[in-house]
Amino acid sequence: MDILLVGGLLLLVMMLLLSGGVWIAMTLAICGWVGQAFFTSTSPGNNLFSSFWESNASWELAALPLFIWMGEILFRSRLSEEMFEGLRPWLNRVPGRLMHTTILGCGIFGSVSGSSAATCATISKVALPELLKRGYSEKLALGSLATAGTLGILIPPSITMVVYAVAADASIIRIFLAGFLPGFLLMALFSGYIIWWSLRNPDQVPPADPPTGFVEKIRLSGNLIPCGALIVFIVWVLIAGYATATECAAYGVVGSLALAWWSKSLTWKSFCEGLMGTTRTSCMIMFILAGASFLTKTMAFTGIPRELANWVDAMHLSPYMLIGVLTLVYLVLGTALDGISMIVLTSAVVLPMIQKAGFDLVWFGIFIVLLVEIAEVTPPVGFNLFVLQNMTGKDCNTIARAAIPYFICLVVCIVLITVFPQIVTILPDVVMGKEK
Repeated sequence: MDILLVGGLLLLVMMLLLSGGVWIAMTLAICGWVGQAFFTSTSPGNNLFSSFWESNASWELAALPLFIWMGEILFRSRLSEEMFEGLRPWLNRVPGRLMHTTILGCGIFGSVSGSSAATCATISKVALPELLKRGYSEKLALGSLATAGTLGILIPPSITMVVYAVAADASIIRIFLAGFLPGFLLMALFSGYIIWWSLRNPDQVPPADPPTGFVEKIRLSGNLIPCGALIVFIVWVLIAGYATATECAAYGVVGSLALAWWSKSLTWKSFCEGLMGTTRTSCMIMFILAGASFLTKTMAFTGIPRELANWVDAMHLSPYMLIGVLTLVYLVLGTALDGISMIVLTSAVVLPMIQKAGFDLVWFGIFIVLLVEIAEVTPPVGFNLFVLQNMTGKDCNTIARAAIPYFICLVVCIVLITVFPQIVTILPDVVMGKEK
């Protein structure tokens, strides 16, 4: 049977199961089972067990529940509310006001966690209740959290970047450095949309607070010190090389517990509720990861990603036409695969094509990370959509529609770095010098 037809049938099965209300993780696993049982000669049972074990038996993945627990602690103490109070006077005159905290929070936390799921879950737990309580648009907040959460894989350090660097035999440090300016550009685009939307819909933004004097601003900014000091400490020990991302997550939990105890908002009840909330969210994410891992293995056995890459190679396109077609191919793959799997399964065919077309491999690494970000908010397997769906109870399609304007911002960012590749390459070239 034609490989692309197999892919279409698996996508149809997935859509039917999701529309029938089957759990997301179970849907992914069932699609993987159908693909292996009917379209390959391998044993789906053995691969199911190995995929579930391999996807969760990871030292790096241990950071996920720890960062989520950190967010739960901040959410259940007064620290998150105090953080918003500290930011309020400085953002009072900016259209959109506290909505920008979702972008700032995801950008800062993304540089610590390196995971879009952890970033999305943690910042959502802290920011969403505060924004809704203050009367901000739920649709705007959900869309910003779903897409800004993807900054976790663009702003270094990033596991996705490491995987690409290994696959492309490129410098990990250069790729890390290349991610900073596109990350800041994307944050600016997100905030720019929030400003534009707020100016167009002033009735849906809470009224501005009375003007605050400079001395009062400084006093209120003292509320930022506890959380700010914790984040600065985590970033510092990570960049200085004193701790891995997982160890930083453990420091974050200990630090947030200490701050909650110091602020006298840590109780045995809030501690237990935070622990149970962390368990539920972590199990949900890891169960989905396991199902996605099994489906990824099915895609590898059927050869769908490799076939798509070979199809593109056979077209003999011009450099920019090649980039355009690869964008469409990766968007299609993003509906069924996680980002790391997209890179691993296609790199052997795609990277020689990119080099032959004259593109810089470091630039292409950031390009493909941005496409992975788009995949994180693309139904039916948009991982950040799943995270927010399970945290808020909102339908996945509702969150996807809320994320459409930010999705366009991601596309604009891809266009900008394609037209002006110096946005990606200038920082690594300045810091490390141009490669010979």
